[in-house]
Amino acid sequence: MKASKITKQQGFSLLEILIAFSILALSLGILLKIFSGGVNTAVVAEDYTIAVQIAESLIAKTGSEIPLKDHQSSGDENKKYHWSLSISPFFLSGEGIDPKAATAQLFKINVTVNWGDGQNDDRQIQLTTLKLAAKSNAAS
Repeated sequence: MKASKITKQQGFSLLEILIAFSILALSLGILLKIFSGGVNTAVVAEDYTIAVQIAESLIAKTGSEIPLKDHQSSGDENKKYHWSLSISPFFLSGEGIDPKAATAQLFKINVTVNWGDGQNDDRQIQLTTLKLAAKSNAAS
């Protein structure tokens, strides 16, 4: 009787290792792209949050630090965010409304905040609100 020699294959072939590394590299590339996109989105969201805070603080200042009257101004924050503030009288139109007899005046407040590098990714937010102020009657 002949003794049959059974050979078992040990380990992986070179082709199997190359395929495994290719799959690993492709998976890692996709994961890195997802994470870098998330970081970019977080930076954009932070910029929007700061811009909204600037606009809301300017709106809050109107009526206390900035008088409610026809007014326009602009400025910069952190050398990145450029804002403009516009205050103008707001008149309601309708039957039976006499603007001269009114004891209060509405003002429209418009704040625009711009930021970016001056290229294609310039961004802008605009907040608008109305504020009521007591009407000063010089004739009274």
